Amino acid sequence: MNDRFLRALLKQPVDRTPVWMMRQAGRYLPEYRATRKQAGSFLDLCKNPELACEVTMQPLRRYDFDAAILFSDILTIPDAFGQGLYFEEGEGPRFRKVIRTPADVESLPEVSMTRELSYVYAAVARIREELAGKVPLIGFSGSPWTLATYMIEGGGSKDFRIAKQFLYNHPEAMHLLLGRLADAVTEYLSAQIEAGAQAVQIFDTWGGILTPPAYREYSLHYMQRIVEGLKQEGKPDSVPVILFTKNGGQWLEAIADTGCHAVGLDWTTDIQGARARVGDKVALQGNMDPSILYAQPEVIRAEVQRILRDYGPGPGHVFNLGHGITPGVDPEHVAVFVQAVHEFSTAE
Repeated sequence: MNDRFLRALLKQPVDRTPVWMMRQAGRYLPEYRATRKQAGSFLDLCKNPELACEVTMQPLRRYDFDAAILFSDILTIPDAFGQGLYFEEGEGPRFRKVIRTPADVESLPEVSMTRELSYVYAAVARIREELAGKVPLIGFSGSPWTLATYMIEGGGSKDFRIAKQFLYNHPEAMHLLLGRLADAVTEYLSAQIEAGAQAVQIFDTWGGILTPPAYREYSLHYMQRIVEGLKQEGKPDSVPVILFTKNGGQWLEAIADTGCHAVGLDWTTDIQGARARVGDKVALQGNMDPSILYAQPEVIRAEVQRILRDYGPGPGHVFNLGHGITPGVDPEHVAVFVQAVHEFSTAE
């Protein structure tokens, strides 16, 4: 098996820098759009293990990625809690039920993530079988704070006013909600690992909207609880955990102290400075601006070379975008990106 991705996360020597891409199975690929159309809706695609496996494999047929990532959505957990997830065309995710009061938190049902989200684990098992050891499979979840924002806002938001209002006015209820979600995420990721995930990533998409004290109390604390929970459940240390807080560069040291194996960086954080700050404590993943994939091939190649140069020699780097690829990118530009990572990192 090509295990350079797992080796890099564990800071072991690799022959070249591994690369994968957030949202690598997505709308920029015409074959993905065709499969989504076949599924009928995005949610139906997520809940169909056969089609979820198909779209997970699609980018690996085109590109020499060093890892596959499960095709799913971070909002499966709120959906399992009965929030009624649905997707509006062009509007993104929405919930039929929202949390607006402490009583709403207290009335959340007791739910088995292992039972309610069985379609996810079926997809993981099918993908592992289909991969046949070619590359490792990444499982994932949203962070408790990020999931809570959607459950309170009822969808995406520009300013997260309702979620922040709830946090500041009802801190005890917010901690109760985040605790429930941390337990759910721990169970969810454990079940993904049992089904065959070989690394897991926690997407803290909205941690960066918080003040430094609020980030530590309401986001990072619960991610650390998940990392510790996975270890307590006997998950082997060879199943690395990646924490990714968008706009979280100011908290790198604190994130690295959670016990995670790797920290994801967005494009606003200097990778050379990040490596100097965390030393050998964790691996680093990132961090090219996804918008550079709209540029000419020579610009893409130069930026890949710069990031590799800034990270410097030695293990512990997984090349990735600083956030997910956007739908309008030319698939040929992704080929340039992946080839450049392998070419220039081998030459180092």
